[in-house]
Amino acid sequence: MKKNDWKDRLGIMYSTNPDFQYNTGEEAEEKTLPKEKQLLRISLDKRNRGGKAVTLITGFHGTPDDLVALGKFLKVKCGVGGSAKDGEIIVQGDLRTKVLDILQKEGYVKSRLI
Repeated sequence: MKKNDWKDRLGIMYSTNPDFQYNTGEEAEEKTLPKEKQLLRISLDKRNRGGKAVTLITGFHGTPDDLVALGKFLKVKCGVGGSAKDGEIIVQGDLRTKVLDILQKEGYVKSRLI
């Protein structure tokens, strides 16, 4: 069923075009690339963290839910804390080689250390 709520179209003038499609401004959610095509970069970051070192995983292309799921998986496997947001995963501590091994075993073959 077509969503046709008048509240979403406030401020729109009448259109005589029979094929007019109202644009709500919502962006389509990016689909998650397969594991084999993901190019993940693993680096060590110490900036703005009070001298603490964290492992930073960037380059993930996909939905925010898949990013959070991968972040949780890595944190559980490493036994540490961290977060996943804004397209990057942060794992507490210098665990670059361990994260690389875990990702390669899971099928992320294009992962690399920086």
